[in-house]
Amino acid sequence: MSRAWKSPVARRDTAPTLSGKQQSLAFTEPPPPPHALSLTPTPVRRLWFCIYLPNLPLEACRTSDEALAIVEEQHGIYRVLQTDLLAAEAGIMAGQSTNAALALMPTLKLEERSPVREQQVLEQLATWLERFSSFVSIAGNDVLLLEIAGSLRLFGGLPKLRQAIAEGLAAQGFSAAMAIAPTPLGATYLARAGRRVCIRAEENLSPALRSLPLGCLNWPEGQREALAGMGIANIGDCLRLPREGFARRFGAERLLELDRALGHLPDPRDSWRAPERFCANFEMNEEQSDRKLLLNICHELLLSHEQFLLARQLGTQRLCFSFFHLKSPATELWLGSALADRSATRWFDLLKIRFESLCLPEAVIAVRLRSGLSQPLQAETGRLGFHQKDGRQRRRYSIAQLAERLIARIGDQSVNAINMVAEHRPEYAFSLQHPLSDWSVSTLTSNTDIRRPLWMLPEPALLPADGNYPLYKGCRLRLLDGPERLETGWWDEYSISRDYYTAMNGAGMHLWVFRNRQRTPSWYLHGIFG
Repeated sequence: MSRAWKSPVARRDTAPTLSGKQQSLAFTEPPPPPHALSLTPTPVRRLWFCIYLPNLPLEACRTSDEALAIVEEQHGIYRVLQTDLLAAEAGIMAGQSTNAALALMPTLKLEERSPVREQQVLEQLATWLERFSSFVSIAGNDVLLLEIAGSLRLFGGLPKLRQAIAEGLAAQGFSAAMAIAPTPLGATYLARAGRRVCIRAEENLSPALRSLPLGCLNWPEGQREALAGMGIANIGDCLRLPREGFARRFGAERLLELDRALGHLPDPRDSWRAPERFCANFEMNEEQSDRKLLLNICHELLLSHEQFLLARQLGTQRLCFSFFHLKSPATELWLGSALADRSATRWFDLLKIRFESLCLPEAVIAVRLRSGLSQPLQAETGRLGFHQKDGRQRRRYSIAQLAERLIARIGDQSVNAINMVAEHRPEYAFSLQHPLSDWSVSTLTSNTDIRRPLWMLPEPALLPADGNYPLYKGCRLRLLDGPERLETGWWDEYSISRDYYTAMNGAGMHLWVFRNRQRTPSWYLHGIFG
């Protein structure tokens, strides 16, 4: 659910119609004359950081270092919309037809503008920006807004916060114009005009906006041309026009927009919230069968998945890779983790094991990664030490990681975990459980001093006896510990009455045996200690 943010404004009792705005202003000082468009500013205690991405169509489609031009259909003809530096040096400019551009540079790569891809990039950036502010808004096709008043102390002040955002955008390959102002529209106008400024006091906002050209308003071209024909060159000229005449000719919504930019009216915004489950696609220009290349693509998706979970301090136990083909149904590969995790390295190790036996019916055109339900990260279990094949570098794996790798190697059905059950009868005191279903090795440990073998026979095996001592494979057993009397189950038909002992044979093997007390006294073998 999105949340709207409202800036504190002067109280109004009527709807924002034209006459209502002029008659119901609740200011302590006299209202302005009716011929002036500007209003007295009200206190604003919010601070908005605007990120304007003028080259988003180009940067959203760049996948290589080749000369690139983004084209868009205009009146039935594809024309150049944006070019990179290499294409611009060859003389290619916005507005040229594709034929003219190719005549200047035959090796030029042409890409049609993709609004869907641009929206995806905006959402990815909005997700990344959530680390700097709890309120991020997608304010247009090329504008992102952050409310940063509550983040300044956390990041050590405004200069450090602005530097961190600027460096992060540059590292991701985006060129951005940034501005800071007390209102979201004010910051947007300044960023679109290329003014790299920071305005923190509302009394300084109106002078800064008055000098901005009309191009930063993003109004329809016809309205801007009409204003230019009247000799209106900037926002300050607009503010000097009579309000009633301006609204009648250009619409009340334009008048309200200027009031919101100056902080005279509330400007609620929707807060962007990233989805709780990760899902990302990697689409290729042509079919690929190179398994090494496919693994590299999967690794890139896992790195994005790790950043997604890192921002939320969460982990997941299940991942699904989907490999799409042109003619065959998608091939799915599921990975499971014994404990919730987010590490791309750990997931990639499991993927490489499963990928060795993955059968792809044909070449792959796209790869998708979907995560399971996210959950809080759990504490790490104990670790087991292993050596790599070269014997030089030692790697350590937890028991949970060992279970994951065994499942990836030999299959889900071949590995089970043991879950303890509150039952005195040994044959019912444990159950088998899948290792990837909310399992941890802590279920195998107990604080009690009672010893139980991990290897239990499916059914107790009758042992021969030599007097009062049992025999195992012809060898008389020596009783080390016992008896431990178990007499329970009287409420159902599986009641027992047994005396259990820990015994040892001549080879030093420890066995768990019991003597039945209900019927003819006989010795039975029930388990073997490791």
